[in-house]
This record gives sequence, C-alpha cells and structure tokens, in this order.
Amino acid sequence: MVYKIKLSLYIIVLLLFVSCGQKQTAQNEAESDLVTLNFVQLNDVYEIAPLGGGLYGGMARVAHVVDSLRAINPNTFLFMSGDFLNPSLLGNVTFQGERIKGRQMIEVMNAMDFTMVTFGNHEFDLTYEAFAQRLNESAFDWVNSNCYHNDSGVQHLFQRMSGQGVDTIPQTKILTINTGDGAALKIGFFGVTIPSNPKPYVYYADMYQQATWAKNHLENEGIDVLVGLTHVEIGMDFKIAEQNPSIDLILGGHEHNHMLFQRGQTIIAKSDANAKNIYVHQLQYQRATKQLTIDSKLIPINNHTQENPHVASIVRKWDKVLQQELGTVLEDPNAIIYWAEEPLDGRDQQSRREQTNLGQLITQGMAEAFDPPLRAAIVNGGSMRLDDYLFDGVIGIDLFRVLPFGDGILQVQLSGALLKEVLSYGDSHMGEGAYLQRFGLAKDVLGQWTYQGTPIQDAQKYWVATSEYLLRGYDIPVLTPEHPEVYQVLRPKTEDLSADIRKAVIHYLNSLSHD
Repeated sequence: MVYKIKLSLYIIVLLLFVSCGQKQTAQNEAESDLVTLNFVQLNDVYEIAPLGGGLYGGMARVAHVVDSLRAINPNTFLFMSGDFLNPSLLGNVTFQGERIKGRQMIEVMNAMDFTMVTFGNHEFDLTYEAFAQRLNESAFDWVNSNCYHNDSGVQHLFQRMSGQGVDTIPQTKILTINTGDGAALKIGFFGVTIPSNPKPYVYYADMYQQATWAKNHLENEGIDVLVGLTHVEIGMDFKIAEQNPSIDLILGGHEHNHMLFQRGQTIIAKSDANAKNIYVHQLQYQRATKQLTIDSKLIPINNHTQENPHVASIVRKWDKVLQQELGTVLEDPNAIIYWAEEPLDGRDQQSRREQTNLGQLITQGMAEAFDPPLRAAIVNGGSMRLDDYLFDGVIGIDLFRVLPFGDGILQVQLSGALLKEVLSYGDSHMGEGAYLQRFGLAKDVLGQWTYQGTPIQDAQKYWVATSEYLLRGYDIPVLTPEHPEVYQVLRPKTEDLSADIRKAVIHYLNSLSHD
C-alpha cells in the first residue's frame, strides 16, 4: 500500500512556511550558497497514542507532519529533548513476561526515523538493565555531555550494543549536510540533563561546565552551526546561553508547556508535552556570509492531523496490549468520568512538594472507597506518575496514567502520636516520593497537625486510608503493620472497590460528575 500524503489546511500553511523561497533556493543554490533545513522538535512525550479522547497528540500524527516536511525538503530532521521512556501507563504493563518499560516508544521512534535524542531525567527511572536494553534497541543517535554510567564507582560514558558491535554514546555529535557541490554544512550538537531524581547508576557532571566544554570542542572541529539538546529548567537554559553566547539554538525539554525565548543570538524553544504542539524550526544558512536565520513555528497536533499508516499500525498494536490490560479493571477506559473546570496538576515536582488539586481528589477518593467513608487519607506523592496536567474531560485511562500501580487501599487505625510522626516525616521529605498528598489532614496556623480541623491528640486512635505500598515502610520507615501503635489494618477483598486505588478514584470522580 502506497502512503499518499493528503494535505490538510494547516499542513498546507506549514509547508508554505517551510518551503518559502524553496524553489528559488533549489534553482539558485549554487549562486546563493543558501542551505535550508527543517528541525522538528519534540520533548517530554510519554504516550504514543493521542490523548484527551483522541483530541491531541499522537506519534503517528507527528510522523505525518515530518513526512510532509521531508517531501518538500529532504533536509528535515527530527529531535527529542528527553523524557520519552518513562513514565507511561503502557510502560508499566507486563507483556511477554516483562514490563514494557519504554519498548513501545523505541519501536515507534525507530519507525519515525528520529535523527537524535538526549537523556531526560525520567529515562533513568528505569533500572539500568531496562535502560540499557532500550539503548540497544534504538536505531537513532543519542548525544549527552554530562551524564555518565556509574559502574560500581567507576564513571564512563554510556554504551549500547548494535549489529556493528559496541557504540559509546557521544558527548558531542556533528551532523554533516552535503550541499551537493562538494561542500558540506557542519552542525554541532551537545546535550545536557538536569540531575533530578538521581539514580545510583548515573553520575552527573556539572551541566554548565560540560556545555562550555562541548561548545569549545565543537567549535575546534570547525562547525558552522551550534545546537544544544537540553533537558533542564528554563532558567538553566538561560544560564547556558548566557555563558555560551555562540550557541545558535537550544532545543529544550523538561517543562511541559511550549515556550520560545531569545537570549543574545540564542533561540531557546520547548514544545508541549505529549506532542500537543510541536516546534518546527526553519534554519537558513548563507555560506558565503556565514549568516544564520531561524524561523520557529508552533504546529498543533490534533484530531485534524492525518496519521502515518505504518506508525499508526505500531501504535494500534501496543494500544491493543494496553486495552486488554485495562479491560480487566474498567468496562470502558475511554469514557469521560470527570470534567476538570481547572487543570488538574499531576506534575511530578509539584506532587512531591505541595498539596495539589489532583492529590486532593485522589486522597478523597481513597477515603470515599469505604462505607461509611473515612475522614482522612494519605498517599505518597511518588506514586503519582503522570508528570503532566489533566485538562477538560478526564477519562478513565487518565487515572491509570496518574496511578499506574494498582495498589489496594487499606483502613489503618493508629495512634495520634504515630500519625503526627508519619505526617511530619512526609513533610520533611519535600521534593521526594515520600512527600504525602493528604485528605482531612493539615497544619493549623500554629503549625500543629489536625484531623478534620481538630488538633491531633497523641493518645487518641485515628482511622486513615493509605495505599498498600505506603504501609510497607518503603517511603516512611515507621509506617508498618508491625509498629506497636498501628492497632488495626483492614485489607480489601478482591471484589471490594478499595481493592484497586484507580477503580476507587474513578468511582469517586464519577459520583462528583453526577451530583
């Protein structure tokens, strides 16, 4: 079957943008020495299928946009600025005897012919074994200047196995564009990653020093254009640009909303998470004068965007695996269960350091899973894995993305003294997974812990809903069934609503929608 590209209106507009002057360029390339390139930028893509009930995102749609651009200009390149192997709901599903852990994303990205990627902090959420396997499966280039494999205390560059043997993930990379007249345009790339949620198998060198080292190294190699693939906070991007003013373009990630800034001559861009909108950068380089111009356009990826059939077939294959898994818990995973009047904040950093509106809904849903409902609930912020907002119509599958681990909800009776110790421990671990999202539990103006607005008394007994994981003591060491001041633990039966935290929260959100 031949894949024919039928152009929607917005794609036609896009192609007019990227092909502006293209015919003239083709005719007069030798005379003008003008080289035109398209850089397509993605970052923080966790899901391969469209989200929001199919309204936005979807890697098969992105592939169609890239195909359309390449049909006009073969010098079109596709980049990912980190965070694509994890977290995802599909990644936590077991398939062929092991958790998928980003395997689906690598297969899709290989089919899309990605040019180059860098590490995001969430790539390292995987075990080293799973991470190394994903590296081995990838057919595209990686670049990173500040992350090393910490191998039993010895630091060296990450490596991958391929059909050609062992490849080292380089700290810099040069993309050479043959201009057709025996000359070549050399584009230098480096990559840096924020050292958040560090893992034992990763050593982070100083990102600023490494960016400067990479810049100097590439310039010594005689590059014409300098590009950074970064996965850091925007303020860090600003600092990198200010310290290295010869950087032409930073393709950034980590934040989940699109942005476009200029610091000196450096353009800094970030696309939306999950490819809701993506940046296409047109680079035009005049070889005679060594002048570079960059024109950046934000392109929506939505239900009006066509799909690449081959990539779509891969997405459907993996979606079938996911739907089979979800079908064991939900009758209709794609039904709208709740309308968010304001965005629900499921970002990783916020879930681990402040009380969020999504955390409030989850913990209240936990408390409401019982009859009669409990008056308080806690869950570790690290169990919330969406790292994004939920907008407008929330569907059942969204809650599975927020809570990929199907823990049961326990009813725990404990002393007020222990409850305060648990709450204080969570509070003192702000920024970590042990930070607690809470319902019915808060500090008053005097800084005292309260239970439904009343100060907690040390000797009094309190009932609190918790996740099974939290009572294992992994995040909060004192919270275990063996603690002498944990008086009762009531565990759910298989048929109980509380047997799966996701099912309980979905039931609660459904009840709010019908009030």
